[in-house]
Amino acid sequence: MLRRAFGITRSLLMYHAIPGRRRRMVAFYSQFLGPGDLAFDVGAHVGSRVRAWRKLGARVVAIEPQPDLVRILRLFFGRDDGVVLVTDALGARPGRARLGVSTTTPTVSSMSPEWMQTVSTDRRFARVRWDRSVEVTVTTLDALIADYGEPAFCKIDVEGFEAEVLAGLSRPLRALSFEYLSMAHEQALDVLATVEALGGGRYRYNYSPVETLRWVSDRWLDAAELTALLDRVRPEGRSGDVYARLDPAG
Repeated sequence: MLRRAFGITRSLLMYHAIPGRRRRMVAFYSQFLGPGDLAFDVGAHVGSRVRAWRKLGARVVAIEPQPDLVRILRLFFGRDDGVVLVTDALGARPGRARLGVSTTTPTVSSMSPEWMQTVSTDRRFARVRWDRSVEVTVTTLDALIADYGEPAFCKIDVEGFEAEVLAGLSRPLRALSFEYLSMAHEQALDVLATVEALGGGRYRYNYSPVETLRWVSDRWLDAAELTALLDRVRPEGRSGDVYARLDPAG
């Protein structure tokens, strides 16, 4: 219990207690969301983005299968009619699966054994242990869209399971993001290829290093340009997020 409390407290401090972060987050996501828009937060964790998006007036579907984090999200948003909490995981098809949980670092809990094996060789993950697992129900992005509508923006941060999540989507979305880790570079390029196929080449991309809420490029890039950018930032060893938006002229 003490280790679980430590992990949850660590996440709350990391995502909610840094001065000015929520204000910067609101300003950043105003590029994608406004009043009345719908947003999907796939891997909502402790709800920092849910809170920022609600500040923008967006309606939010928060997807988070970790039981401890579900309790936090219910505490924060259980009385907010603008937030729907989905306690399933997302994948390529409906069913059941195992979620590997890191008790002291729940932000890196994952449904991808391959991803866990890949990142565990990196020194920054040297102390991370996926010490327990829980069985979760799996649904798909297509199913959520059928239930709640198509989102204006969808954040996907599921620790190496992004490709499986996108395999459950059959249409391009207006805008989305997915996590990039340098030590899982090839997996990120596979996700990029999936996004490109969904958009039929109409997506344009940018990259924001972890939690900086700043763009690396001063313009939006095509897939080849983004790949070259990621090749350049890869040696820095930092994580971040790739953002994709449909080119209205495409």
